[in-house]
Formats: sequence, structure tokens, C-alpha cells
Amino acid sequence: MRTAQGARARARMEVTAAIKDEARRQLAAEGAGKLSLRAVARELGMVSSAVYRYFPSRDDLLTALIIDAYDSIGACAERARDEAAADAGPVPRWIAVCTAVRGWALAHPHEYALIYGTPVPGYTAPRTTNPPASRIGAVLIGIIGDAHRGPGLVGLGRSAELHPEAERLTADLAPDLPPEAAMALIAAWAQLFGLVSFEVFGQFNRIVEDRERFFEHAVTGLAHSVGLR
Repeated sequence: MRTAQGARARARMEVTAAIKDEARRQLAAEGAGKLSLRAVARELGMVSSAVYRYFPSRDDLLTALIIDAYDSIGACAERARDEAAADAGPVPRWIAVCTAVRGWALAHPHEYALIYGTPVPGYTAPRTTNPPASRIGAVLIGIIGDAHRGPGLVGLGRSAELHPEAERLTADLAPDLPPEAAMALIAAWAQLFGLVSFEVFGQFNRIVEDRERFFEHAVTGLAHSVGLR
């Protein structure tokens, strides 16, 4: 019985993977807005009712792809953090993580577009996407937290007008950080993905040529903006 159950589980995993692989191919060819379960079934030689047993709707399939993409880029960031020498200091670790994020995005532009590009019409992401979406943020928060507990954070400005918002952000996202660090982190996070998106979506074409060095220079500035030295 266990052998039969194991075989069924493996078969289900294989079919699920094939459906998602074909869906990713459609993302690259048509864009997320045109993703269709019927088209996926047709390309796989399956009847559409069979695909619906794995993903009851297009939105369920999109959610699975979004979670996979967030988990993949998040794991990439975590590996970069873990592989960076801890004694090299927080700035090199920050740069390593940001560089890994950029590298993943350039290697997976259509999956990056799914999670950081134009929202898919008619689709609302469920809360199950929140934990995988937070993995990169958690890595960056951890680097700043290590610096805060170790050599300290320097050069962070304070704003009386933004202090209530900074305290709210700190309580929600990074309770172990000072409020000014949490505020700076949100700005740096937005700028990091702005840099990556400009490159992935072609806004740097005919403007920035040495993009790798430009990116490293920019994210070094972001490291300094959150108090890392």
C-alpha cells in the first residue's frame, strides 16, 4: 500500500512540475495575463479537466508560480549571505546578497516580471504569497541587525515628522532595529528593486553600459544609507 501511495505521490509531483514548467514557458511567450489552463493542457496533451484536478483555476496556478519564484530568488539571496565570509563585514555581505538578487532576475526575467512587474489583471495574490515574498527582506534585516548588535550603525538621520511611521515600520517589520534603520531599509529595498527592474525591463539600454560595476557602486551606497560601514 505504501509503495502504491508513494508512486501516486511521485506521479502527482511530476505532473504538477510539468504543468508549472509549461506555464512558465507560456509566461515567457505570452505574458502572465494570457496564461490559460486550457492552453497548458493542450500543450501537455492532457484534457483540461485533468489539469483542473491539480490547479482548480488560473489563479491557483499563478499563485503556485509566484510562490515558486519568490522562494527561488529568496533562496538565492540566502545562499549568497551564507557563502559570504562573516568576517568580511556587513557591507560585503549586503553587496553579495544584492548581486545575487540581480543575477537571479537577469537569469529569470519572466519570473521576475511575474513578482515585481505589472500586476496581472484580475488577479489578487493571497496571503500565502507573503512568507516567500519576505525572504529577501529578512536577509537584509538580518545583515543590518548583525551590524547593529556588533560594530553599530552609523550615519542614520532622524526625522521628527516621520518618527511615528518609522516606529510603526519597526514594530511591524524589524522590532530589533532602531526606527531610523527600519525607515532607511524600506527606502533601500525599494531602490534595490528599482535598479534591478530598470535593468531587467530595459530602461538602462543605451544609458548604462558597465552595468555590473554601476550596480555594485549603487548598492554600496544603499548599504551606507542603512548605516552599514
